[in-house]
Amino acid sequence: MTAPRSKKPSLRVERALQRQGHRILAGMDEVGRGALAGPVTVGVVLIDETCRSAPTGIRDSKLLAPAARERLVPRVQRWALAYAVGHASADEIDEVGIIAALRLAGQRALAQCAIVPDLVILDGNHDWLTAPEQVGLLAFAGEGVSTPPVTTMIKADLRCSSVAAASVLAKVTRDRLMVEVDGEHPAYGWGENKGYAAPGHLQALRELGPSQLHRRSWRLPGIGDPMVNDGLVTAESSVEQA
Repeated sequence: MTAPRSKKPSLRVERALQRQGHRILAGMDEVGRGALAGPVTVGVVLIDETCRSAPTGIRDSKLLAPAARERLVPRVQRWALAYAVGHASADEIDEVGIIAALRLAGQRALAQCAIVPDLVILDGNHDWLTAPEQVGLLAFAGEGVSTPPVTTMIKADLRCSSVAAASVLAKVTRDRLMVEVDGEHPAYGWGENKGYAAPGHLQALRELGPSQLHRRSWRLPGIGDPMVNDGLVTAESSVEQA
């Protein structure tokens, strides 16, 4: 679907979807997809027509300073009808691949909400939330895990307040987790780089090899002959910053 251009996120897309009959909407976004260590994390923010303008300052989390993101969290929590954050661990990413791990994290976030949304808005152009068994003949047969309908939108985190808010929750939650585990593995600098491919992180991997919190199916320095996880991310191509 096409969204109106805006200098900041708004609820115009959400209101249009509500007028189409999707009263309860879930904005959803992920962080950590391109990291070398730690989980992939998905935030979800549910809104309905009673949720008025989003908290002032809501933006895609990558456009906000850490202190600004932290200040927004309680405001988002008060504003939303419901909210949650789900994770999939590095071990799970290695076992099932990044797309299935994203799905796990998203489903875990939705499962924490007592309300089932009528529609989920995902950032991007790929529906990674809907399980394959929900598509085609298996879906017709009623087999598999059921998730709400999904609509995708490129740059939804820049256009939709609910998706931007979900991004903030996911980013703050994952950053806190990486700072916590940094104390157990200080050589990798996770308190600063949050598990992404910063130079110091890569150098520590070359010298020490990976920890148990690294995604060993990535192309990591310190691993002899690694696999490539879904062909999507390598240490060289991971560019998202903390």
